[in-house]
Amino acid sequence: MLCVPGMGENRASFRHLVPLLADAGYRVAVMDLRGHGDSSAEFSSYDDPATAGDLLAVVDALGGAPATIIGNSMGAAAAVIAAADRPESIAKLVLIGPFVRDHGPAGLRTLMRLMLLRPWGPAVWRGYASSLFGGIRPDDHEEQFGHTMALLRRPGRWRAFQSTVREVTHAPAEAALPRVHAPALVIMGSRDRDFPDPEAEARWIADALQGEHRMIPGAGHYPMAEQADAVFAELRDFLSKEASHG
Repeated sequence: MLCVPGMGENRASFRHLVPLLADAGYRVAVMDLRGHGDSSAEFSSYDDPATAGDLLAVVDALGGAPATIIGNSMGAAAAVIAAADRPESIAKLVLIGPFVRDHGPAGLRTLMRLMLLRPWGPAVWRGYASSLFGGIRPDDHEEQFGHTMALLRRPGRWRAFQSTVREVTHAPAEAALPRVHAPALVIMGSRDRDFPDPEAEARWIADALQGEHRMIPGAGHYPMAEQADAVFAELRDFLSKEASHG
């Protein structure tokens, strides 16, 4: 089982979910995106297909195929691409707060890229990222959020983050949806402000993948970090079902 975080986050976003999965008997690995967390920051690309290749490389390195991929946000897009490109390597998909298609006008995305330029970019991102969490937060939230922002301030990291924002389009993930046959569960926070209607988006993605969707009341874009127990409760039945590649 491999957990893949979203853009601007790092593997610690799964810090409360991983112990629950491990206690349930699953072998769990967690990775960082390129230029995020403890990853290096000297890559030529930072987009969804590159991340899909990375997660498949981790699965191969661990000898764990077929693996269940738990992807959040951009990590969910990469998981979809990986499942389409290498179906034999992916047993199941759990997509949390998933971005698997582009949203909003292109001009708005361009404005976001401009707003993330230095010197004001880090402060802009800190304010926006903070707003993505729901009303229920774990006791270590403030400490971990500060650590996440500190990681982005390390040498070369903000440039890598800007490259990620600039390069990312989720069109490849949307195009890959019809080629995915792994069982899929979509988990969305009811207060995920990245989507105008979180439940409608969760339903659309689940329908596209012939999968299921579950809502986490009061959660924002990172339910696994905010309400790990609630997310795990939704995972248990799905994970216990026999995987089938249709």
